[in-house]
Amino acid sequence: MPQVYPAIFAALIAFGVSILAGPGTIYYLRRLKLGQQVRADGPKTHLKKAGTPSMGGILILAALVVAVVLTSSMESQITVALLAALGYGVIGLVDDALKIVAKRSLGLRARDKLVGQIGIGLLVALYALGQEDIGTTLVVPFSGSTLELHPVVFVLFSVFVMVAAGNAVNITDGLDGLAAGTTAAAALAFAVLAWLQGSPDLTGFFAAAAGACLGFAWFNAHPAQVFMGDTGSLGLGAALAAGAILTRTTLFLPIIGGLFVLETLSVILQVIYFRLTKGKRIFRMAPLHHHFELEGWSETTVMIRFWLVGTVMGLIGLLGAL
Repeated sequence: MPQVYPAIFAALIAFGVSILAGPGTIYYLRRLKLGQQVRADGPKTHLKKAGTPSMGGILILAALVVAVVLTSSMESQITVALLAALGYGVIGLVDDALKIVAKRSLGLRARDKLVGQIGIGLLVALYALGQEDIGTTLVVPFSGSTLELHPVVFVLFSVFVMVAAGNAVNITDGLDGLAAGTTAAAALAFAVLAWLQGSPDLTGFFAAAAGACLGFAWFNAHPAQVFMGDTGSLGLGAALAAGAILTRTTLFLPIIGGLFVLETLSVILQVIYFRLTKGKRIFRMAPLHHHFELEGWSETTVMIRFWLVGTVMGLIGLLGAL
């Protein structure tokens, strides 16, 4: 049980940093006029959010760094996980800056973002490949067994997971408090998995990510005072993926992060169906959270119900490790 204490401290420190630094961060983001741009074709209720400070992911990542540095040994595995999260966060930061400061509505070109994400994912995969205690072995949920991949397959799969996770959390970040809460639930589940895998530092890493998200949610709850932007969503997705790769629990990610998968699939299905039917839609709007908004659910109702779904998916994932 004492091995759990550093993880608890990491979560509390990250939460505290987010809470204490939040007001000042929001103040400076407002002063710098780093306000959110709202898509004109989105729900009309979102138009009033225009100008709300964005790039709040800086707060989440800063809290994560402080907590990890203060509570972990900073051995190579946790350093790689942290650098992966920060690397994706920097990509998101540049994207946010181009959207807000340079008034480029699409931010970074998709190709440039993808190249950066693949590059960081490749570094994480190659690092894992070179570690004897990680290698190409994956724990298989609900089986008590492991799966050995060919090194090339492992690297390609790991890079895909990094890119997919970062963008899936990014897609989910469309309502006040939604991405922060669901990521916190997923991170807590992975903290338990990391502990079961005998990795106390990565347990603390995931716990710190959860604490940072919950602290940020204090200011991001409806009506949001700040948005995490791509800075936060890409960074958090990378944190989940990198940590999963380094604890050999990558196959748990589609279960624990099932809500992120559903959100992403709703966009993919909407686009494919729209093209095949020349204008028809499956959902009133994608991602899925906007569909329920247009069905009459309040933003808070969607957020809480999605939080609940995310928590249940996390619990199901944990059952797969028993």
